[in-house]
Amino acid sequence: MCRQLPKRTGSKYDKIGWKEKVEVLNVKRKGKMLDTEIHSSYLNEVITIKWYQPEAFTPMMKYQICLMQDGNDYFQLGRIATLSDQLHDEAEIEPTIFVGIHYNDKNDRQNKYHPNGSKQSAYIQFLLKEVIPFLDSELPTHQMASSRTIMGDSLAGTLAFMTALQFPHTFGKVIMQSPYVDQKVMNLLADSHNLESLSIYHTIGNEETDVRTTSGVVQDFLTPNRLLADQLHDRNCEYTYHEFDGHHSWKYWQPDLPRALRLMLS
Repeated sequence: MCRQLPKRTGSKYDKIGWKEKVEVLNVKRKGKMLDTEIHSSYLNEVITIKWYQPEAFTPMMKYQICLMQDGNDYFQLGRIATLSDQLHDEAEIEPTIFVGIHYNDKNDRQNKYHPNGSKQSAYIQFLLKEVIPFLDSELPTHQMASSRTIMGDSLAGTLAFMTALQFPHTFGKVIMQSPYVDQKVMNLLADSHNLESLSIYHTIGNEETDVRTTSGVVQDFLTPNRLLADQLHDRNCEYTYHEFDGHHSWKYWQPDLPRALRLMLS
């Protein structure tokens, strides 16, 4: 089943500037931010995991997990904690714990997230065999793929998509904002045959034709994302695709998050 959203209109953020948007969302947190360190045997390093529990958190209730790559960016630039407070207060999402994992530097991010990254395979194993077991043992989760969303922007969105394609019985939902798409990503999709259980939210900006990547190369993100969308529309999965007016920036990804979270976590 495929769903395509119209262009964003009527949002309460549409008529105000980016700085004002940040001020609107920059309010006192109601929930609780926690963190821990995982000593990863797959990556041979210590990685910090942060998570945000809603105000009404209780160990007597089961929670969804939204696992965010580029975690610090989602907490800071995406204002995830504030959105969590708002959406839980308004009962617009099911009880959810937002978990963030960040990278060390731009080269580390490239190695872990890029389709050809030297650590991508090990990083995915880290998520599957170290992060998820930790979350399921320490937090009251549903322990089902349908209650786990993996989310990311740009290369982090690529990593989220590739992980869910390979392990749909671990991650049942994907939110990818302006992902990097190359032939390896397209080939992985073509070779994936069990997408029935996946729910995918995919956005790209209609001005993302000249994105400067980590390597310094300027690339067209829009065209390959449209090709990816064409392929996903023909696959047997729940798929939402949206093109927003804008470029490759948190200025546009942040206002898109409320809709993505309402759709995927409700």
